[in-house]
Amino acid sequence: QVQLVESGGGLVQAGGSLRLSCAASGGTFNSYAMGWFRQAPGKEREFIATISRYGRSTYYADSLKGRFTISRDNAKNTVYLQMNSLKPEDTALYYCAAGMVAQTDLRGFRLWGQGTQVTVSS
Repeated sequence: QVQLVESGGGLVQAGGSLRLSCAASGGTFNSYAMGWFRQAPGKEREFIATISRYGRSTYYADSLKGRFTISRDNAKNTVYLQMNSLKPEDTALYYCAAGMVAQTDLRGFRLWGQGTQVTVSS
């Protein structure tokens, strides 16, 4: 089955940008819809964005729409999350996940990466 590895996290100042990558291996990448989620200390894991198998459909958390963009490159088996105008409250561990259908519910994603830390300083 697919294994997922996130990268691209780090420390950035407020107002800055980061692009996260999630590389998939061991399976047929375009068989899966992909999603990004995040979890801050003491909080529940929350939905950020999801993209359908061939990238035709994307959905975003309302609170993040306009600042975050999800995309995928099936030739590279990689999904991306472009994050702009970052705020301290965006600080969290960011996860990518694979599922059968693009959706907002994390329970629909059965394969998860280990996460990459994003820290936004004020």
